[in-house]
Amino acid sequence: MSETRLVCLPFAGAGAGLFRQWHERVGGRVSLVPLQLPGREELFSDAPLVTMDALVDFVTAKISRTVGKCPFALFGHSFGALVAYEVAQELVASGLPRPATLVVSGAASPWVARPRLDLASITDAEFIARLSELVGYVHPALADPGLREVLLPALRADMAIVGDYRPSSRSPLPIPITVLRGSEDQLVSDRDVSGWAEVGAANVEFIRFPGPHMYFVDDPEALLVELERIVARSADLKPDVGVSGTTMSG
Repeated sequence: MSETRLVCLPFAGAGAGLFRQWHERVGGRVSLVPLQLPGREELFSDAPLVTMDALVDFVTAKISRTVGKCPFALFGHSFGALVAYEVAQELVASGLPRPATLVVSGAASPWVARPRLDLASITDAEFIARLSELVGYVHPALADPGLREVLLPALRADMAIVGDYRPSSRSPLPIPITVLRGSEDQLVSDRDVSGWAEVGAANVEFIRFPGPHMYFVDDPEALLVELERIVARSADLKPDVGVSGTTMSG
């Protein structure tokens, strides 16, 4: 039986390095594909993308190169969940191979209004002071002026995308969706996530974990067990292809 690739998209300002630490902790029929976005870690020299459309194009092309014809699933947390949702919509609308399942974590449904900052006028200090209420964490490296200069451009770009976000489609996704949330999440409420039930035309499952918005960062074990279960459940589903039978190309 072939492995299912689990394409992982990071939260705002984060890089794929977080997911690479999970490789040794998952097995069986799941193969992690940490997807790096421009402006962070090994892609630091590339300018961060500043629109959701550009991100969706980038991620879709990268999935084509790294996944090919293998069965795959999408996982994203917070900002990454919105990107994963829009990528799934694009794949379906374009008649391209679609994910067997979509897993969104720590994210309100697409129709919930997001906080918007006037990023053009806000200083770095003011931006950092508000990070905890906006994204649920403040990276310790932001206390270092040198590292702050490295990390802030991607984080600012991601938050601008969140502030400007409007769903691209009202069409329900014809794939199973699993919605994950920390039980003590102060940023995303049960009511915020309930709208995901209207996003899926297939099954939509809701799961809560103990902890806050970033419930998995210190100890991802419970999340990884759940991700393996979700992916295993969909592993026998071949990646669906649109009417034209098109396969993604790099």
